[in-house]
Amino acid sequence: MDRALKNDTTASRSRADAARSRRWLMASLTLAAVCPAIAAPGPLPAVTHAVAIELVLALVLGLIIGYLLAYRPRPHSGTAPEGLTRVSTELPVSPPAPGALSAVAAEAALEPGCDVYQDMLESVGEVIFRTDELGRLIYLNGAWHKLSGHTVQSSLGKPMFEFLHPDDRVRARQLFQDLTTGASDDCECEFRLRTRSGEIRWVEVTARRARDAGLAEAALTGTVDDISARKVSELTLRNLNQELEARVRLRTAELETSNRELEAFSYSVSHDLRAPLRAIDGFARILEEELKEGDQAQASAHLARIRKATARMAQLIDALINLALLTRQPLQKETFDLSRVASQIADELHAEEPDRKVSIEITQGLTVTADQALIYAMLDNLLRNAWKFTAEREHARIALKAERIGERRVFCIEDNGSGFDMEHAGNLFRAFYRLHNSDSYPGTGIGLATVQRIVHRHDGSIWAESRSGEGARFLFTLGQ
Repeated sequence: MDRALKNDTTASRSRADAARSRRWLMASLTLAAVCPAIAAPGPLPAVTHAVAIELVLALVLGLIIGYLLAYRPRPHSGTAPEGLTRVSTELPVSPPAPGALSAVAAEAALEPGCDVYQDMLESVGEVIFRTDELGRLIYLNGAWHKLSGHTVQSSLGKPMFEFLHPDDRVRARQLFQDLTTGASDDCECEFRLRTRSGEIRWVEVTARRARDAGLAEAALTGTVDDISARKVSELTLRNLNQELEARVRLRTAELETSNRELEAFSYSVSHDLRAPLRAIDGFARILEEELKEGDQAQASAHLARIRKATARMAQLIDALINLALLTRQPLQKETFDLSRVASQIADELHAEEPDRKVSIEITQGLTVTADQALIYAMLDNLLRNAWKFTAEREHARIALKAERIGERRVFCIEDNGSGFDMEHAGNLFRAFYRLHNSDSYPGTGIGLATVQRIVHRHDGSIWAESRSGEGARFLFTLGQ
């Protein structure tokens, strides 16, 4: 720029010098012609030697006067001719301020259509868009292609909501319509964008009415920002929180179950286990007194009762140990035939009491995926329960079958035994809780609690249906 200014200055000086020379020459010639006329007015004399001398003197005088009249001082600095003092009559011209020049250049650079203006829009990482009054896209920067996979040219002329997930289009269309009609001034919403490859990406759309919009329907302008990473983090955090809450609920349920079992154990220790001990102590004292009197027969009967009480206490202790082990041993799941396991247990029951006539019907081909040892213990408790409570029936019947309830396969063990009152069904699976007299139906009171624990270990559920004197049905599921 300095070099250009210097060249312009030099050219201006050359033009000024040429003009000055022309003025000097014209003034000299004019004076040379006028001076003789001034000196000798009237008709021109004949050309003589004297006249020639006058013309030469007039020409010299005219040249000197013309030079003096044609000279004008130049505005630039320099050394004045000797004997002359340069007085400038022109005001000095100050160079433009740097800030004013930058403002002018910046205003020119930001004019729409300017290359600098376009480069600025293309350098933005977010999508910048503008629509017409009908909601159709009329401008998109290059970030749109990177985000959506659609080219800018193929996207222009289409509404923005057409590129969103189908479930978000109705809401987006209404929001854009409210902006267009002036019902709202701006919006900042999250939508799901479907890319050209079918990928779903989360975006945040910020839009408002254009500045030049009046009260009628107007154009929109805004940005589209990719927030997929943020949404993935939010969903991950939400899933972690839900998983943590599920674990807390599971641990709480396990703790509540443990507390109920502890209460049942405390009750058993204070009642069921103490009863055999009181019997042992009482009969031992009686035996001691009768041995002193020499009644051997009565002493043998007391000893038999003592042995029976100790055996009952041993059974209760074993049942408690087995119930506690159910929560600790890992599951060994495998696929096996449930019907075959039930048939083995039925054969054992018939072998233990061959005189009883009990019809046991087992549906064949029932296969499950579970821990075979635990399922064997569960079926053994349920079938023995049915065997015990049908003892008073002349034609006892026990059945194992499966039926479909909704989408679940439900197994059922039913009998025509004594049954129970459904008002007490809530306590049916509590440890050591008995619905019948232990003298009529002996047992430990832990069998059904064990069954429920095994079913829950397999993510299943169990419930009972019955009427007093009309038998009972125990229904259970194993997992999904």
